[in-house]
Amino acid sequence: MSVELNHTIVHGRDNRESAEFFAELLGLEIAGEWGPFVAVALSNGVTLDFATAPADKITPQHYAFLVSDEEFEAAYAKIEERGIEHWADPHQQRPGTINHNDGGSGVYFLDPAGHALELITVPYGGWPA
Repeated sequence: MSVELNHTIVHGRDNRESAEFFAELLGLEIAGEWGPFVAVALSNGVTLDFATAPADKITPQHYAFLVSDEEFEAAYAKIEERGIEHWADPHQQRPGTINHNDGGSGVYFLDPAGHALELITVPYGGWPA
């Protein structure tokens, strides 16, 4: 068997709020709840298991997601509709816009817990030849 990522735990101030924010923005479903976790399944079988943690115990992380052009456009429309602060770059120097790195589209924004989320339509370095 090859090594695959199965799940990761994402801390938030409110597990349901963070899971619903993420799922709704990307058109995903809550996959289930068990114990302290609210899980959102990605199309490659990986789940993000959201867990409630005290705000002072949350270390902001970066999560990047490769999405289709259609998924990007739908998510970006929601980002704009909701007035979610966003940037074209990870250093937050280009607010209110997207980038076109590697011939695709990309955007950075924060989730309710302060994690940096990134949506890209082309992997870094472009698609393999």
